[in-house]
Amino acid sequence: MAKTHTLYQHGTLALLVPGLLDGTITMRELLEHGDTGIGTGEGLDGELVILDGVPYQVDSNGDVNVVKDDFTLPFANSHFAEYRRLTDIEKLSQSELDKKILSMTSNNTFFSLKVHGTFTNIKTRAVKKSHKPYATLGKTAENQSIFLKESVEGTLLSYYSPQIFDGAAVGGFHHHFLSDDHNFGGHVLGFGGATGRVEIQQFDTLEQHLPINNKDYMNYDFSDWDILGEIHNAEN
Repeated sequence: MAKTHTLYQHGTLALLVPGLLDGTITMRELLEHGDTGIGTGEGLDGELVILDGVPYQVDSNGDVNVVKDDFTLPFANSHFAEYRRLTDIEKLSQSELDKKILSMTSNNTFFSLKVHGTFTNIKTRAVKKSHKPYATLGKTAENQSIFLKESVEGTLLSYYSPQIFDGAAVGGFHHHFLSDDHNFGGHVLGFGGATGRVEIQQFDTLEQHLPINNKDYMNYDFSDWDILGEIHNAEN
């Protein structure tokens, strides 16, 4: 039986900060822990959205590709979908949506949101793949492409992490998007209005998996970094 109350996370956002961008899990392995998820490829190779067991990558050209089983990732979340309807929304901005959701649920546990509908003035990004020796997260994220759509139908797939887990994940909301026609998507930087159906899935267990076979990670000293400051700069 699928563990629908468990959120699986490979890697941490913190390890991306100094540039530990090796792919340390394959897509095949990640999909053993869920049919839904988000992540990024080795070297920050694009933005991933997994829906119904299909892993879509939005690359830095804005193309949407279905990636193969051997595609590797330094950081990803996945879970087995068992969403329940929460509410319907009309023309809510990203900040209004975030606020509304938190007023209807607890901010002390992990949950996933799935919003399907029409999004206006949505802005997304995807980063171009880099190669070793990797630059820092901040430097690598500078090489990003920004995409804009005035109006598009699609799915917002999001994870919420309690603030006390900031650094392991993004404290708060982490939104990715994929259009229904698979022509647009990425990490969401904002949107003007979302109209559609909101579904939620709450988790009581975080399964945190660390890349112990990666020497760079195991030998790295994180103590000199302002991890949270770097993450917040790169995510926004």
